[in-house]
Amino acid sequence: MSRRGFAARPGDAETWIKTPEARPGREAPEGAFTARLTIDVTPDQRARIKIAAFQRGVTVADMLRDLLGREFPPAPEGDTP
Repeated sequence: MSRRGFAARPGDAETWIKTPEARPGREAPEGAFTARLTIDVTPDQRARIKIAAFQRGVTVADMLRDLLGREFPPAPEGDTP
């Protein structure tokens, strides 16, 4: 078993993307699948997003998950996109 250092990434991007994140004290619902989403934003956008999350008392990830959940709600049972 090899140990990677803090913020070290494997040489293969696909392996890095598909590697599950360990979140202490936070468990996904049974059978839930999580995936990393990477987007490019300007430094100014990043700063505004981080400030908004801090002011709301949440993490950036949680705030963006809520935003995406509101904008893209699950399809009703039986509907296919």
